[in-house]
Amino acid sequence: PQAFIPNQFENPANPESHYKTTAEEIWRDTDGKVDILVAGVGTGGTISGIARGLKAAKPSIRIIAVEPAESPVISGGEPQPHLIQGIGAGFIPRILSLELIDKVIRVPGKEAINMALRLAREEGIMAGISSGAALWAALETAKQAENSGKLIVAIMPDSGERYLSSLPLGD
Repeated sequence: PQAFIPNQFENPANPESHYKTTAEEIWRDTDGKVDILVAGVGTGGTISGIARGLKAAKPSIRIIAVEPAESPVISGGEPQPHLIQGIGAGFIPRILSLELIDKVIRVPGKEAINMALRLAREEGIMAGISSGAALWAALETAKQAENSGKLIVAIMPDSGERYLSSLPLGD
């Protein structure tokens, strides 16, 4: 059979695409004022590419990686089952540039789900669970006194559509 497997956990084109496009877009859309980037780690391509691009433009930027609290592999824990689809693959991806990450935030699965539900209810945005995790981590970061007045960008990569049958949206 003819098939193409992009191998996103190892393919250098993955972070390169985010270096060339997503980092540029964030830099342009914030007029270079972004202070903190918060992103979940799935393949590692998004956070690695964006971090490389933004740190080149603004070395003082802080890059915060998000992983499931129940499977904290990036911060040295053991892989375990968790609720946050799209991040927390259970291993450290080959393309993940750990040297560019300044902090890792462990997000409990239930907090990620609740944040995705809150976003739908309060803002009308149907984001997925990994987006809920990124937003939860960004809000926790924003609560810290040293981050007062700082511009925080959270990458919200998934839609809530795939979860319509499994989340308690009617509550």
